[in-house]
Amino acid sequence: MTPKKILFGLLCLVTLNANAQLADSLKKDLLTAPDTVKKLHSKTWALIPPTALMTYGALSFAVKPIRNLDYYVHGETDRTGPKFHTTAESYFQFAPIILVYGLNLVGINGKNTFIDRSALLALSAGMVGGTLYITKHTTHRLRPNNYDYLSFPSGHTATAFAAAEFMAQEFSGKSPLYGIVGYTFAFTTGVFRMYNRDHWFSDVVAGAGLGILSTKAAYLIYPWIRNKLTHTDKEGRKTLVMPFYQEGITGVTFSAVL
Repeated sequence: MTPKKILFGLLCLVTLNANAQLADSLKKDLLTAPDTVKKLHSKTWALIPPTALMTYGALSFAVKPIRNLDYYVHGETDRTGPKFHTTAESYFQFAPIILVYGLNLVGINGKNTFIDRSALLALSAGMVGGTLYITKHTTHRLRPNNYDYLSFPSGHTATAFAAAEFMAQEFSGKSPLYGIVGYTFAFTTGVFRMYNRDHWFSDVVAGAGLGILSTKAAYLIYPWIRNKLTHTDKEGRKTLVMPFYQEGITGVTFSAVL
């Protein structure tokens, strides 16, 4: 069975269970106290390593030895895998996300409820997507395969590492193996992007940093956003306002527990 078919099957399973999870999670979220929500965030110091990775990638535009390493790694990929070609990384980049929802589907719950988890993922994806678009069109770096000038940073790698950190955030409290699995998919994605001649080494390093940073930042700032969207009145009634997107329609949902 091909990776594409496996991914499609997992997506179908997750989709079938999504509505039930959403209803259950909405009820739990409305009953969650704000003080509990504050425990969801990352530590500020955890932003330093991914920032360092992004800085390394950015320095490749100005520091010759770093750029020379790009050429060296590219030469090694040509030498060790001259006929290498795969599209597996296009599926691997999403594998940790599918695994998170798949594990929940079979009863292995992560740190957060369905709504909180999905909102965190959306926030991370938004930061990755926005940063990628601006940076790729600003830096204008030619890919190793000369396909276009959108090489820096690696979008596949950024998505993969954001997804890996998402899986680690949700399940590392149960076992570090979950994070290892997620990061294995992410690391493989980065390697495949270089062997496919789609990216330079510094593109991949910067993409990894961007992905990790975006997810960690999402876990850091989401509690503040979450508490602003959740309101408890003087009589103890809780209300929740959440944006939604479904079948091309955007809007805002309002729910209350009386």
